[in-house]
Amino acid sequence: MSDPFFLIRVLLLLAAANGAPVVARKLLGNRFGTPIDLDFKLPDGKAILGPGKTIRGLLVAVIATMLAAFVLGLSVSIGLALGATSMLGDLIASFIKRRLGLRPHAQAFGLDQIPEALLPLLVLQDRLGLSAIDIGVIVGAFTAVEVILSRLLFRLGIRERPY
Repeated sequence: MSDPFFLIRVLLLLAAANGAPVVARKLLGNRFGTPIDLDFKLPDGKAILGPGKTIRGLLVAVIATMLAAFVLGLSVSIGLALGATSMLGDLIASFIKRRLGLRPHAQAFGLDQIPEALLPLLVLQDRLGLSAIDIGVIVGAFTAVEVILSRLLFRLGIRERPY
């Protein structure tokens, strides 16, 4: 297993990528909240991603992750790649949730956490020098931390719904 402090820094990058859109929505409300799918529907009438996946959220996530990488002593390019692939994992999960008929913001434990943590770690595995065990530890920690923080942020009025 890699240095635990390094794994914590990677976990913090994932937290930045996934927390920044929540904070931006709280601070900005619906301003700049254009849905990524532009509200287009597939032939079955279901949304592609849903209204919660916005261009604002995507941009804020990537920028926040780049800044977090810089602050944590990692390269900004790692922050860019991790933020972008984490959001891609989140978009894939949203697409799957829409195909399953789940409403936007519906909770799907595992599907709401794993793709956004696992995809960037697999893409950046070699660059970050992560083993399969490291990836499993980070994904598990991310899932646990996200569920706990979600409830805390809900109590603080930052999130609309807890997990």
